[in-house]
Amino acid sequence: MLASLEGLDHVVVIARDLALAADNWRALGFTVSPRGTHSAHVGTGNHTIMFDTDYVELMGILTDTDLNAPGRDFLQRRGDGLERAAFTTSDAAAGAAALRSRGFDALGPVEFSRPVNLPGGGEAKAAFSVFHWPLTERPADIRLFACQHHTRDAVWIPALQSHPNTATGIVRLVLVTPVPQEDATRLASLIDSQALPDGAAARVPTGPGRGEFVFMSQTEFRTRHPGARQEELPQTGAAALVLRVNDLEAAARAAGTAAARDATTVTVAAGRANGVILVFEQAARAAAGIRPGPGGRSPSSRPA
Repeated sequence: MLASLEGLDHVVVIARDLALAADNWRALGFTVSPRGTHSAHVGTGNHTIMFDTDYVELMGILTDTDLNAPGRDFLQRRGDGLERAAFTTSDAAAGAAALRSRGFDALGPVEFSRPVNLPGGGEAKAAFSVFHWPLTERPADIRLFACQHHTRDAVWIPALQSHPNTATGIVRLVLVTPVPQEDATRLASLIDSQALPDGAAARVPTGPGRGEFVFMSQTEFRTRHPGARQEELPQTGAAALVLRVNDLEAAARAAGTAAARDATTVTVAAGRANGVILVFEQAARAAAGIRPGPGGRSPSSRPA
């Protein structure tokens, strides 16, 4: 991995109505943090959904600023959806310098913070340093950045890490693209990883125990995820988020009767999760690296 990177840290789901987004995800059995407000020069607010080592960030635009212009552009082009992926960095300045040494015009590091209302009362401050890859480097239309957490205890709060649907982490981010191998190779080159063949798809690991990126065509996506609706797939872009759960039955109950269920997964339509198709997988299967095969059947296990 690129200097200072440790793996996938979180994904950003951007929404026009942040309060509604929080309600949507809460209704699917997630524990959603109270709303946070980022520093004025960032101009955004958020709710987080915290897992063991990673998380989902629901983000909304509060005030137009230069820093959130790409997010506003995404909302205008595609509406709500999975707009960004962040990697954990131990040193944002070193990571940005490493990117520049390769000829990329990195943005940052940018420093910002947000107040955190603690579940037991009181307030803390979550502080971050981030750097972004240039906007021209968006494999399958996913924007990339890296996040250094200066105050992890103010983000990974135990009371926010327990979810009625039993979700514990991100298994993979699935991106639809007409050129899966090309986009996977592009991402791998940006983070010093590998683009590995995965049948008709290609995957890029991000670190031990961290979520991976999987690139595939619309046709391959429909084959692997028959519970998803064709009209919900972008031509190019992040389409689905696969999450590990400890109890698939609990995830099914939380998702409700409208979700598509088979023997190994529960699939939630993008319309219920702000443009993101959610797929819940049993933890033991996810840890073994088992991925859906044709028609949703289970293929042989592949290394994660």
